[in-house]
Amino acid sequence: MKILVQPQKTGSYKLIYFDGRNTRGSGFVELSDTPRGPRPTKYRVKWGTKKEYRHTPSKDFIANLRESTVLMVKRDQPFETFLADFQVSVGTIRACRMCLLDDRVTELTEETTVQFGKGERICMDCGKRELRREVSHIGRLGRDGIAHLENLLDQFRNLDRVLAMLQPDKMTMASALFDKLEAHPVMKTAPINELPLPRQFVESCGVTQLMPAQQLAVEAGLLHGKDLLVVAATASGKTFIGEMAGLKNYVEGRGRTLFLVPLVALANQKYERFTQRYGKLAKTGLLTGVSRLNLPETRKVAERSPQSPIIVGTYEGVDNMIRRGEKMRNIATVVIDEVQMLEDKDRGHRLDGMIARLKYLCPQAQFLYLSATIGSPTVLAKKLNCTLVQYAERPVGLERFLIFSERKQKIPTIKQLTTEEYKRTSTKGYRGQTIIFTNARTRCHTIAEALGQRAAAYHAGLTSQERRDVETRFEGGKLMAVVTTAALGAGVDFPASQVIFDALAMGRDWLSVQEFNQMAGRAGRPDFHDLGRVVILAEPGGSYSRENPGTEEEIAIRLLKGEMEEVAPVHDFEQSSEEYVANAVACDGEEADINRITGMMVGSTEPVLPDLIAHQLVQKKGTKLVMSPLAKVMAEHFLGMERLLEIVRLTKVMKEPVDIIAELESEDVHKEKTNDPKTRGSKPGASLKEPEKGSGHSRGAKRKR
Repeated sequence: MKILVQPQKTGSYKLIYFDGRNTRGSGFVELSDTPRGPRPTKYRVKWGTKKEYRHTPSKDFIANLRESTVLMVKRDQPFETFLADFQVSVGTIRACRMCLLDDRVTELTEETTVQFGKGERICMDCGKRELRREVSHIGRLGRDGIAHLENLLDQFRNLDRVLAMLQPDKMTMASALFDKLEAHPVMKTAPINELPLPRQFVESCGVTQLMPAQQLAVEAGLLHGKDLLVVAATASGKTFIGEMAGLKNYVEGRGRTLFLVPLVALANQKYERFTQRYGKLAKTGLLTGVSRLNLPETRKVAERSPQSPIIVGTYEGVDNMIRRGEKMRNIATVVIDEVQMLEDKDRGHRLDGMIARLKYLCPQAQFLYLSATIGSPTVLAKKLNCTLVQYAERPVGLERFLIFSERKQKIPTIKQLTTEEYKRTSTKGYRGQTIIFTNARTRCHTIAEALGQRAAAYHAGLTSQERRDVETRFEGGKLMAVVTTAALGAGVDFPASQVIFDALAMGRDWLSVQEFNQMAGRAGRPDFHDLGRVVILAEPGGSYSRENPGTEEEIAIRLLKGEMEEVAPVHDFEQSSEEYVANAVACDGEEADINRITGMMVGSTEPVLPDLIAHQLVQKKGTKLVMSPLAKVMAEHFLGMERLLEIVRLTKVMKEPVDIIAELESEDVHKEKTNDPKTRGSKPGASLKEPEKGSGHSRGAKRKR
């Protein structure tokens, strides 16, 4: 057994009897001066689980000392003199003060101590206990958030530094650093003029040396017509991979190029880039849909010919042509940018169907799928029947920070971070600029106004002219920050060195790991910056919807640690029916060809033909399906069967189109609130003709209003 002796300010000594880390008992003793020297008096002790101290003869204390190893937390001359008189040896121990308060003895070593306050050291267990106590004052930090702070405590061994994360005014960026993704040495690549590319292209493209991802794509057969899935970090040159194949195929007479992107803003940016770079080599057309509003910003501003050698379009812009019966002739190259959108719950089925329809309509075309973030790319490449090209290294290092911040503190923190970043200048001569992601358009303007004239809001609610103005000012370095929703997240190429997440939701839904990585990847450009920075401002306990579990600080840690899931979409009945009729239009109703197109889709679909027939949307005549006018409306206007039938029902009870739209919107809102899987998609409503009783196959007939 060991006895620890701790001098008290009252002149007495606290005693702890222990064995290893197990406390056997505790007590107090006082020393009195006698002619023979210091001697013990008033000895009190309790053993085991007893609560009260009992006065005990001093001779028992001396007997315990002689039978035990005696340790002192600090030197004390009177007590050491007393021990020497009784020939009891004594040592010293560095023990945790907070453990001693609870009658526990924890020896401190360099590996187990935590700094606490001004120079004091305590044990790790007490450090974590104090951390939880401080966190309890916040009251809303979840289990994952606390675990993250405890991990930081293990890393920094400084309790005050970790607690500063809960107080942004005291926090340092060093303490908020979550991790760092190192830059990798650039692999040796080929000069562009050594590749089998047309001379006109080499002279126009503005590139002299391939980037690593481009080199790997060339080695995988890019210039020999191979279909590729290219997965590489943002700013790794994926767009140019599509340009090389597309322009080579066009100049050498194989056919035109389709370059498809998810957003109008991104399509406009690609259109302007291709027009400036290849205007003398090939005309570029833009297909993003035409606005029905007669406003300056919605009038014709670009060549919209679907017969241009290069067609840049949004998924829906090009798909609408296919759904209206356009056969997309003479296409040699199809580039699908941001192919991870296959996982998007609202648009993924349409991208999936469009890719399959293009494969059917353009069987000789070279298909290139581009993405910065995708889960299980090997599996997706197999589903798409193409070769995987993967380059995981980043050309620029990326530091990722996590700051716990109450909502009212977020804007002051954003202002500080963006201002400091704008003051930095890279070795390439560019100032640091910031993209700030938030979850709502109104919040975009709130933050932008707080940051001042050098910041601007950017979202889909702005006019085309307003968005182009923001893009131009940002690219010219005149803006220190752009505040946006998802509009910039899917690939609009801005030279930002820093990305800040004011919110981890887009609308009311939490970001997926894939979406988060896509947005975070906007930080750091090899031609502009030396380092990228990603900062998450997570509100402890923050949430944007009761239907979506988790709090913002928990979601932050999951996103930072998370791995992307395999792209394996499941298309429900409503989505499946929409794609089925679109496939039917693409192949003029040949049932075998419809099934072949459906079989080329990545996602799984539900059987819908019996329901379409039951509601007389299609008729089966031999091997061919004849589509009704309403089925063609379904295809052209991106409607599922149940949505169409609901519109038909409403036209019978409402006269004003505005009233019909309002009713549809109110039903959508109700379904979002209830979040009931059984009500996904619109209710079927009254069919065009009620199916026969007992048919057993009509999904619409089974559902009662």
